[in-house]
Amino acid sequence: MRKFSFSRKQLAIPYAVFLLCFVAAPLAVLIYYGFTTSSGRFTLDHMTGFFTDPNTLGTLFYSLGVAFVTTLSCLLLAYPTAYILAHSRLKNKSVMLMAFVMPMWINFSLRITALKEILSLLEGNLALHPFFNAVIGMTYDFLPFMILPIYNTIVKLDESLIEASRDLGANELQSFLKITLPLSLPGVISGVSMVFLPAMTNYVVLDMLYNSTFIMGSLIGSYFSAYNWHGGSMIALILLVIICIFTLLTNGTGDEGANRGGVLL
Repeated sequence: MRKFSFSRKQLAIPYAVFLLCFVAAPLAVLIYYGFTTSSGRFTLDHMTGFFTDPNTLGTLFYSLGVAFVTTLSCLLLAYPTAYILAHSRLKNKSVMLMAFVMPMWINFSLRITALKEILSLLEGNLALHPFFNAVIGMTYDFLPFMILPIYNTIVKLDESLIEASRDLGANELQSFLKITLPLSLPGVISGVSMVFLPAMTNYVVLDMLYNSTFIMGSLIGSYFSAYNWHGGSMIALILLVIICIFTLLTNGTGDEGANRGGVLL
């Protein structure tokens, strides 16, 4: 029976075709429309228009605000939860972890609709601002994406490092601040990336809660709905640049924190 062997270049062909068709080609279309007029001439008017229009800038800063507060809320809730689960002595802690993930299995529309009803009941007694409702909706939707990477990082930490720090005279708080926290930063950074970036663009949550709330995703959608492909493409490119810068900064921060945690011992 004849055996077939493939080189690395041959095995990479399907991935190269996928990247070409679904990454490079759409990006090329965005670049073309973003830097051309309706007649096909090169222009920078769409870029300058974005940074000089108070409406688009307001939407950008509002999106950054929603994403920042949402990410901070998820982190404050997720880190203690992941830490307690990772250090729990319970035999069925995987079941408890699944309890946090189970909402992701329920239909997205049903979850947001249920949350909307709860917020509607609260608004009868409390004056909730649409911004905080947006943060609550985003936090509810993205919290599992923050818990899982932090939990996976903490549960894999070498317990001998904690024991060594105790032997050297560190108390529980000092061991956490100098060992656990720095070494868990890669999980934190991964969770932050998985929450912050979608929170800037996931307008579906806000549309289902409040149709009048605008973030970057809904702004781009409005441009394309109005058949203004040139303006919408430029906004999409600007958002892509922001995402790339954020990703580069967070990756560098995570690596530096992990390396520092190993040196502090």
